[in-house]
Amino acid sequence: MTTTRKRLLIGAAALAATAALALSGCSGSSGSTTKAGSNSTVTVFSGQVGNFTENFNPLSPTGSGLQPTNGVIYEPLFYYNKAAAGDPVPLLGQSFSWNADGTVLTVKLRQGVKWSDGSAETADDVVYTLNLISNNAALNTSAQKWKAEKTDDSTVTVTFPSTAFTLEPQILGNEPIVPQKIWSKIADPTKTTNTKPVGTGPYMLKSFTPQSFVLVKNPHYWGTGDAAPKVAQVRYISLSNADAVTSALQSGQVDYVGSFLPTLKQIVAQHKNISYSNSPQATTAVFTCANASLGCTGPQTDAAVRQAMYYAMDRTQLNNQALSGFGQPASPSLLLNTVNKDQITSPDYLTVPQTADAAKAKSTLEADGWTLNSKGYYEKDGKELDLSINVVSGWTDYDTVCTLLQGQFKAAGIKLAVNQVAQNAWTQAEVSGKYQLSLNSINMGASSNPYFQYSQYLNSAATAKVGGSATTNVSRYSDPAVDDAIKTLASTNDKTKEQAAYKTIQDKIVKDLPYIPIYVNQALAEYNNSHATGWPSQNNQYAFPLPWGGNWGVGIVLKTIRPVSK
Repeated sequence: MTTTRKRLLIGAAALAATAALALSGCSGSSGSTTKAGSNSTVTVFSGQVGNFTENFNPLSPTGSGLQPTNGVIYEPLFYYNKAAAGDPVPLLGQSFSWNADGTVLTVKLRQGVKWSDGSAETADDVVYTLNLISNNAALNTSAQKWKAEKTDDSTVTVTFPSTAFTLEPQILGNEPIVPQKIWSKIADPTKTTNTKPVGTGPYMLKSFTPQSFVLVKNPHYWGTGDAAPKVAQVRYISLSNADAVTSALQSGQVDYVGSFLPTLKQIVAQHKNISYSNSPQATTAVFTCANASLGCTGPQTDAAVRQAMYYAMDRTQLNNQALSGFGQPASPSLLLNTVNKDQITSPDYLTVPQTADAAKAKSTLEADGWTLNSKGYYEKDGKELDLSINVVSGWTDYDTVCTLLQGQFKAAGIKLAVNQVAQNAWTQAEVSGKYQLSLNSINMGASSNPYFQYSQYLNSAATAKVGGSATTNVSRYSDPAVDDAIKTLASTNDKTKEQAAYKTIQDKIVKDLPYIPIYVNQALAEYNNSHATGWPSQNNQYAFPLPWGGNWGVGIVLKTIRPVSK
């Protein structure tokens, strides 16, 4: 299925929306306290508009468990930080190694870990969890089984039927370890709502209402010193009106949010206690149905047309007007040039042009046989260069991008129509291939390893003929050399071989441009430092901070912050 974005756009109307907080139970008297230590509390807005549904199932295949379930209440073996380059952070695991052919993964476990009910977490729990996931088709999204076994009380091995280097971040960093004594008694782990969660994370559930719920420090948490949580309570709130978040953040009634606030720079300038971080997340791009041999139709199937669109974009204007300047330069390699800088194989591939070059766009078209007609648009073989782009109606930033692209493309002799459609229709058009252009995002997979992006968006195995159902390669891109390079990435952890494979892929796609990069989309998290400090900053993104969805990094953030003494 195609990847979609979670959007929470907060407008200036929030300045007058304080009254909505009372409807959600977020009043001044029940907000964050200012006393450090045993009474300290931080309040989180995870994007929930309306009532919470009580569900703390860490294994939910639909991701229906509430935000703090994974990372805060339950932990994986290691944490893979998508916001910065670096080794995975040990959690329930302490170290790991592969055998030479990538068929056996050996994990050394942290000793002395306890569940939040005070009982010991053991290697048997790790083995049980990993085998439960492997043997349940609804939980195992990898399409490859494995077998976990306990070697001794501190060691677990995971054996695969074939090379499985690329499964490392999924198994080590994206699978919550659960207690066997509880989950072995659950008939269907995909359907339980798990209202009394028992995990190993830094916090545990204290109370729940549909309007808010409270977590408290896990008294049995394995972390000590700097690794131990210091804030006593974490309170999650829902809001009846999402615009209320700005007022809540400014007043200190909410300490931690993850929203695009168009006036954020002014807010930070006016409130010394408010800070933010902007993490690299996804590359916003024009997706093209590029492959005529698989049934794509339209001028965008011509590589020269895709190259002309690439040069015709004024990305500085798009960033400033659609994202208030919070976007970051993208790379034509489709990788993030922050986290993945070392995997980008040429200096020419580090960033896309930031200003439009209409002359280069035109000369590219003319060299391919396109001629300018009396209406100011190019044509070829009697057909005008007319294109249409799909965008989800209501995604304000993306709607703005498409409107601006109309003018930018016109200056290069390309006619563009904008189709604002419902999200379901937008998704179905991409999956079926019945579109010309579509505005979407290239997202990271289980980790920042480039294999996941390239396998998802470029692999012939991940696509289908138009009319069929593509999985993630909705461009219908197919190139034998790229396929072979992706297979190499899946079968080796040799850095030299990996770099050679990256070069093969990047040399191809920078020319072919099945996805035309615009900018790295904003991933803003905002913090009120009145009650706690130590939040991620632009210069210290020790965890991916967005407090919504199934982000494991929130657990790292909440045990890193420290209460403010008043």
